[in-house]
Amino acid sequence: MKKTLFALCLALTAIACNTTPEGYVVNGTLTGEIENGTQVFLKRIDERNQPVVIDTALVENGTFKFTGKTNYPELHYIFIDKVGTFAPIVLENGEIEFKSQKDSLNMAKIKGTTQNEIFNDYIEKSRSISQRAKSIQDDMRKASLEQQEETALALKDEMEELKEEYKDFEKNYINSNPNSLIAALLIDRGLSAKVLTPEEGKEFYDALTPEIKDTKPGKRILKSLERLKSEEVKEGNTAVGAKAPSFSGPSPDGKVIALNDVLGKVTLIDFWAAWCKPCRAENPNVVKVYNKYHDKGLNIIGVSLDKKENAWKKAIADDGLVWHQISNLAYFNDEIAKLYNVNAIPAAFLLDENGVIIAKNLRGPALEAKISELLD
Repeated sequence: MKKTLFALCLALTAIACNTTPEGYVVNGTLTGEIENGTQVFLKRIDERNQPVVIDTALVENGTFKFTGKTNYPELHYIFIDKVGTFAPIVLENGEIEFKSQKDSLNMAKIKGTTQNEIFNDYIEKSRSISQRAKSIQDDMRKASLEQQEETALALKDEMEELKEEYKDFEKNYINSNPNSLIAALLIDRGLSAKVLTPEEGKEFYDALTPEIKDTKPGKRILKSLERLKSEEVKEGNTAVGAKAPSFSGPSPDGKVIALNDVLGKVTLIDFWAAWCKPCRAENPNVVKVYNKYHDKGLNIIGVSLDKKENAWKKAIADDGLVWHQISNLAYFNDEIAKLYNVNAIPAAFLLDENGVIIAKNLRGPALEAKISELLD
């Protein structure tokens, strides 16, 4: 009987050790003068990048508690009523211990679960590099005030080296912690800021564990990689040496005009809009070039990213744009702009008589010089 009872206890212990916690418990401890009944807020960032309260607790004798359940690790933030700072915390199932001075939440110590242990480690190492950067910045200001040019230049070089060190630190952290939420957050941020190349981002993403790929930042990374791949294809389709993609659109009088219908010896595709000040400033130069070279074989088709038909037509008349014009009045949602991967205007593509792209985004004297080279 004793052996049976002992075996049962061992089995129960094994089950307990291998069972994933049903939910999370955040046990918070605050030091400093803080009244009982003070509200503590648990917030997350929503799709509009705004903080949203998901739970509220009350301080009792310097402690508070949050409980709940989550499907995947996610970055949240702890705020205290009427206190300016906040603390990031990874909300994941398990028992999380949160300790902080009331007025220094950004220095909180968080432990108890895997993601928070890794996140805390990253914050501490990152903070160390940030402190070094602050020290260099302070020395640079001092050198500038004292007009110590050689010292200031040396410190500038030191700061550039530290920036590279920080990039390497983050990349190494991603490599070393593919099971961590912070790795996904760093990849997501790196792709958005173009600190990581799409190739680096994909390599890092592929190494992440399935759990981390299933988090919100993991899913954002996948979408970013898909978008970047699509842009890469479009960029290749509109690279110098590529055949310009065909398109058509409605003219101001409602007729459909296609690129193939207006090809000359040289053709300029000009993306612009009435609301775009740099475009309007460039228009007189385009008019000058067109008037000078149209009889020699230059054709232009303007693709407007306007939204208002009246504004588009008025700008054509005001600026004297006598060449072919089309617009879907769809702003940057215009399918032609997407086809040519245009996300800023003015943008221009110069084609030869076969519709092959021979130059991009030439303006001012550079545009006239290139067309002169081709047609004079």
